[in-house]
Amino acid sequence: MLDESRHAVFFGGAGVSVPSGIPDFRSPDGLAGKKYPYPFEVILSHEFFFTHTEEFWNYCFNELDPSAAKPNAAHIALAELEKRGKLKAVVTQNIDGLHEAAGSRRVFELHGTAAKGHCVRCGKVYGADAMRARRPVPRCDCGGLIKPDIVLYGESLDESTVEGACEEIAESDLLIVGGTSLSVYPAAGFISLARGKKAFINKTPAPRGSVRFDLEITGDILLLSRLV
Repeated sequence: MLDESRHAVFFGGAGVSVPSGIPDFRSPDGLAGKKYPYPFEVILSHEFFFTHTEEFWNYCFNELDPSAAKPNAAHIALAELEKRGKLKAVVTQNIDGLHEAAGSRRVFELHGTAAKGHCVRCGKVYGADAMRARRPVPRCDCGGLIKPDIVLYGESLDESTVEGACEEIAESDLLIVGGTSLSVYPAAGFISLARGKKAFINKTPAPRGSVRFDLEITGDILLLSRLV
Protein backbone atom coordinates (compact mmCIF):
# COMPACT_ATOMS: atom_id res chain seq x y z
CA MET A 1 0.00 0.00 0.00
CA LEU A 2 2.82 2.39 0.82
CA ASP A 3 4.71 1.52 -2.36
CA GLU A 4 1.64 2.37 -4.43
CA SER A 5 0.91 5.58 -2.55
CA ARG A 6 1.81 9.06 -3.79
CA HIS A 7 0.46 11.02 -0.82
CA ALA A 8 0.71 9.04 2.42
CA VAL A 9 -0.05 10.70 5.75
CA PHE A 10 0.43 9.40 9.29
CA PHE A 11 -2.05 10.13 12.07
CA GLY A 12 -0.79 9.17 15.53
CA GLY A 13 -1.60 9.30 19.20
CA ALA A 14 -0.06 8.72 22.61
CA GLY A 15 0.91 5.13 21.85
CA VAL A 16 3.59 6.34 19.45
CA SER A 17 5.54 7.88 22.34
CA VAL A 18 4.96 5.21 25.00
CA PRO A 19 8.11 3.28 23.91
CA SER A 20 10.05 6.50 24.58
CA GLY A 21 8.95 6.41 28.21
CA ILE A 22 6.14 8.95 27.93
CA PRO A 23 2.90 7.70 29.54
CA ASP A 24 -0.38 7.84 27.70
CA PHE A 25 -3.41 9.47 29.26
CA ARG A 26 -6.12 6.91 29.82
CA SER A 27 -4.58 3.49 30.42
CA PRO A 28 -4.10 2.21 34.02
CA ASP A 29 -0.35 2.75 33.61
CA GLY A 30 -0.85 6.21 32.15
CA LEU A 31 -1.69 9.59 33.62
CA ALA A 32 -5.18 8.40 34.55
CA GLY A 33 -3.62 5.97 37.02
CA LYS A 34 -1.48 8.59 38.81
CA LYS A 35 -2.56 9.71 42.27
CA TYR A 36 -3.27 13.42 42.34
CA PRO A 37 -5.90 15.45 44.22
CA TYR A 38 -7.61 16.22 40.90
CA PRO A 39 -8.19 14.24 37.69
CA PHE A 40 -5.75 15.09 34.91
CA GLU A 41 -8.62 16.58 32.87
CA VAL A 42 -9.10 19.14 35.64
CA ILE A 43 -5.41 19.86 36.17
CA LEU A 44 -4.79 20.33 32.47
CA SER A 45 -7.64 22.79 32.03
CA HIS A 46 -7.59 26.46 31.12
CA GLU A 47 -9.35 27.40 34.35
CA PHE A 48 -7.00 25.36 36.57
CA PHE A 49 -3.95 27.03 35.00
CA PHE A 50 -5.11 30.43 36.21
CA THR A 51 -6.65 29.40 39.55
CA HIS A 52 -4.08 26.79 40.69
CA THR A 53 -1.02 27.87 38.73
CA GLU A 54 1.65 26.33 40.98
CA GLU A 55 -0.16 22.99 41.13
CA PHE A 56 -0.60 23.10 37.37
CA TRP A 57 3.10 23.67 36.74
CA ASN A 58 4.13 21.06 39.33
CA TYR A 59 2.05 18.51 37.40
CA CYS A 60 3.55 19.58 34.06
CA PHE A 61 7.12 19.35 35.31
CA ASN A 62 6.48 15.95 36.89
CA GLU A 63 4.37 14.31 34.20
CA LEU A 64 4.61 16.17 30.88
CA ASP A 65 8.24 17.24 30.67
CA PRO A 66 9.63 15.49 27.58
CA SER A 67 13.23 16.66 28.09
CA ALA A 68 14.59 13.20 29.00
CA ALA A 69 12.68 11.33 26.26
CA LYS A 70 14.26 10.36 22.96
CA PRO A 71 12.61 9.46 19.64
CA ASN A 72 11.97 5.74 19.27
CA ALA A 73 12.09 3.53 16.19
CA ALA A 74 8.57 4.56 15.12
CA HIS A 75 9.43 8.28 15.16
CA ILE A 76 12.65 7.60 13.27
CA ALA A 77 10.92 5.44 10.66
CA LEU A 78 8.33 8.12 9.94
CA ALA A 79 11.04 10.77 9.57
CA GLU A 80 12.93 8.50 7.18
CA LEU A 81 9.80 7.90 5.10
CA GLU A 82 9.33 11.65 4.79
CA LYS A 83 12.98 12.05 3.81
CA ARG A 84 12.49 9.46 1.07
CA GLY A 85 9.42 11.28 -0.21
CA LYS A 86 7.03 8.48 0.77
CA LEU A 87 5.29 10.34 3.60
CA LYS A 88 3.89 13.83 3.13
CA ALA A 89 2.94 14.74 6.69
CA VAL A 90 2.52 13.63 10.29
CA VAL A 91 -0.61 14.62 12.19
CA THR A 92 -0.16 13.99 15.91
CA GLN A 93 -2.18 14.32 19.08
CA ASN A 94 1.05 14.27 21.10
CA ILE A 95 2.67 17.29 22.74
CA ASP A 96 6.19 15.93 23.28
CA GLY A 97 7.90 17.18 20.10
CA LEU A 98 9.52 13.80 19.41
CA HIS A 99 8.48 13.71 15.75
CA GLU A 100 10.45 16.90 15.12
CA ALA A 101 13.33 15.61 17.24
CA ALA A 102 13.48 12.52 15.01
CA GLY A 103 13.72 14.68 11.90
CA SER A 104 10.14 14.97 10.65
CA ARG A 105 9.67 18.39 9.11
CA ARG A 106 5.98 18.57 8.22
CA VAL A 107 4.22 17.94 11.53
CA PHE A 108 0.81 19.13 12.64
CA GLU A 109 0.59 19.09 16.44
CA LEU A 110 -3.15 19.17 17.05
CA HIS A 111 -2.83 19.58 20.82
CA GLY A 112 0.17 21.91 20.77
CA THR A 113 3.58 21.29 22.30
CA ALA A 114 5.17 21.18 25.73
CA ALA A 115 8.52 22.08 24.18
CA LYS A 116 7.84 25.81 24.42
CA GLY A 117 5.53 28.35 26.02
CA HIS A 118 4.65 32.01 25.93
CA CYS A 119 3.91 34.88 28.28
CA VAL A 120 0.17 35.46 28.57
CA ARG A 121 0.83 39.18 29.06
CA CYS A 122 3.39 40.17 26.42
CA GLY A 123 3.57 37.06 24.22
CA LYS A 124 7.32 36.43 24.63
CA VAL A 125 8.25 32.86 23.70
CA TYR A 126 10.24 30.59 26.02
CA GLY A 127 11.80 27.20 25.33
CA ALA A 128 11.45 24.20 27.64
CA ASP A 129 14.84 24.79 29.29
CA ALA A 130 13.97 28.41 30.04
CA MET A 131 10.64 27.38 31.57
CA ARG A 132 12.30 24.74 33.76
CA ALA A 133 14.84 27.31 34.93
CA ARG A 134 12.00 29.50 36.22
CA ARG A 135 10.41 26.96 38.55
CA PRO A 136 8.20 26.60 40.48
CA VAL A 137 5.96 29.03 38.57
CA PRO A 138 7.59 30.25 35.35
CA ARG A 139 7.17 33.98 34.90
CA CYS A 140 8.22 36.25 32.08
CA ASP A 141 10.71 39.07 32.44
CA CYS A 142 7.69 41.39 32.32
CA GLY A 143 6.16 39.59 35.32
CA GLY A 144 3.43 37.81 33.37
CA LEU A 145 2.67 34.11 33.71
CA ILE A 146 4.24 31.76 31.18
CA LYS A 147 1.82 29.22 29.75
CA PRO A 148 2.98 26.08 27.91
CA ASP A 149 1.86 25.92 24.29
CA ILE A 150 -0.38 22.91 24.83
CA VAL A 151 -4.10 22.99 24.14
CA LEU A 152 -5.73 22.75 27.55
CA TYR A 153 -9.16 21.37 28.30
CA GLY A 154 -11.60 24.20 27.71
CA GLU A 155 -9.53 25.67 24.87
CA SER A 156 -10.04 25.39 21.13
CA LEU A 157 -7.58 23.71 18.79
CA ASP A 158 -5.43 26.08 16.76
CA GLU A 159 -7.37 26.90 13.60
CA SER A 160 -4.42 26.99 11.19
CA THR A 161 -3.05 23.68 12.52
CA VAL A 162 -6.44 22.02 12.14
CA GLU A 163 -6.87 23.37 8.61
CA GLY A 164 -3.43 22.12 7.54
CA ALA A 165 -3.96 18.70 9.11
CA CYS A 166 -7.40 18.28 7.55
CA GLU A 167 -6.11 19.30 4.12
CA GLU A 168 -3.33 16.71 4.29
CA ILE A 169 -5.70 13.97 5.45
CA ALA A 170 -8.26 14.83 2.79
CA GLU A 171 -5.60 14.78 0.05
CA SER A 172 -4.04 11.50 1.21
CA ASP A 173 -4.33 8.35 -0.85
CA LEU A 174 -3.07 6.37 2.16
CA LEU A 175 -3.73 7.30 5.78
CA ILE A 176 -1.75 5.30 8.32
CA VAL A 177 -3.31 5.56 11.79
CA GLY A 178 -1.23 4.34 14.71
CA GLY A 179 -0.81 4.44 18.46
CA THR A 180 -4.28 5.75 19.16
CA SER A 181 -7.58 4.33 20.35
CA LEU A 182 -9.40 7.03 18.37
CA SER A 183 -11.30 8.07 21.48
CA VAL A 184 -10.23 11.73 21.71
CA TYR A 185 -12.41 14.13 19.76
CA PRO A 186 -12.53 16.24 17.72
CA ALA A 187 -9.07 15.06 16.57
CA ALA A 188 -10.08 11.43 16.06
CA GLY A 189 -12.94 12.50 13.84
CA PHE A 190 -10.55 13.99 11.29
CA ILE A 191 -9.69 10.58 9.83
CA SER A 192 -13.15 10.39 8.30
CA LEU A 193 -11.93 13.04 5.82
CA ALA A 194 -9.62 10.51 4.17
CA ARG A 195 -10.98 9.17 0.90
CA GLY A 196 -8.06 6.88 0.03
CA LYS A 197 -6.90 3.66 1.65
CA LYS A 198 -6.54 3.46 5.41
CA ALA A 199 -4.31 1.31 7.60
CA PHE A 200 -4.50 0.95 11.39
CA ILE A 201 -1.82 -0.28 13.80
CA ASN A 202 -2.33 -0.30 17.54
CA LYS A 203 -2.09 -2.62 20.54
CA THR A 204 -5.89 -2.71 20.71
CA PRO A 205 -8.25 -3.19 17.75
CA ALA A 206 -9.78 -0.26 15.93
CA PRO A 207 -13.15 0.87 17.27
CA ARG A 208 -16.13 -0.21 15.27
CA GLY A 209 -17.74 2.80 13.71
CA SER A 210 -18.12 4.78 10.54
CA VAL A 211 -14.46 4.49 9.44
CA ARG A 212 -13.48 1.29 7.64
CA PHE A 213 -9.81 0.32 7.51
CA ASP A 214 -8.37 -1.58 4.58
CA LEU A 215 -5.66 -3.06 6.80
CA GLU A 216 -5.62 -3.56 10.56
CA ILE A 217 -2.60 -4.72 12.55
CA THR A 218 -2.99 -5.38 16.26
CA GLY A 219 0.54 -4.97 17.49
CA ASP A 220 3.31 -2.72 18.75
CA ILE A 221 3.74 0.66 17.08
CA LEU A 222 7.45 -0.12 16.68
CA LEU A 223 6.41 -2.35 13.79
CA LEU A 224 6.47 0.89 11.76
CA SER A 225 10.25 0.51 11.65
CA ARG A 226 9.74 -2.35 9.18
CA LEU A 227 8.50 0.13 6.60
CA VAL A 228 12.00 1.49 6.01
